[in-house]
Amino acid sequence: MTNAKLPLAAAMAAMAMMPAAASAAEVQIQATGPVIELAVTESVSTDPDVVNLDAGVTTFAATAVASMRQNATAMTAVIDRIEALGIDRDDIQTSGISLNAEYEYDEATRSQRFRGYRVSNRVNVKLRNVDQTGQVLDALVAAGATDLGGISFAIDDPTAAQEQARTAAVESANARAMAYARMAGYSGVRLLEISEMTAPSFPQPMFRQAELQSADAASTPVRPGQVDASVTVGVKFEMTR
Repeated sequence: MTNAKLPLAAAMAAMAMMPAAASAAEVQIQATGPVIELAVTESVSTDPDVVNLDAGVTTFAATAVASMRQNATAMTAVIDRIEALGIDRDDIQTSGISLNAEYEYDEATRSQRFRGYRVSNRVNVKLRNVDQTGQVLDALVAAGATDLGGISFAIDDPTAAQEQARTAAVESANARAMAYARMAGYSGVRLLEISEMTAPSFPQPMFRQAELQSADAASTPVRPGQVDASVTVGVKFEMTR
């Protein structure tokens, strides 16, 4: 059998070439002309199809056990009422429970006097029917809810709206880059790099004037307005002749 051996110098040369071959795949587009860097944000407004409500019950009693029991009874009634409106159990989520001792200042003795315990239990409710908002708010209060917190409107699936915003952002970036190039005496641009950032899934509502009324004219009026789906595009262009 014949064993072929690679000379030491040749072996070292082969090893030296390996990092160069690996880094060849990481070659970036090089610019020979001036470079424009832009960050462009575009938004698309659309009607919301999801509402998030925050509601709860606060109770007060002389003992912690009594306050907790009162709260449990009241909160059970509130949750039962929510489910009776056809809201899925998975769309009702406890967001916080607190138990705190309360004191008040006694002027006569100049000391803190124990009063009792306050319990607060809150739930977040996700409505998939915006028209139901006023009816649900009224039902929560009628069922015993003592606290109504934040209300926010959103798009359950913002994909389509974000795609529109993305298209608008890229078009705006190209137009702006061309404007800069012409002002600088160049005839065109070449795209070198592009990146994207999207806004949170639950943007703040942009209120409009029209009121939303539920089937019951006496229900609490709610204005859902519109929500924005935003996309920010970061681009880098080379100016070309």
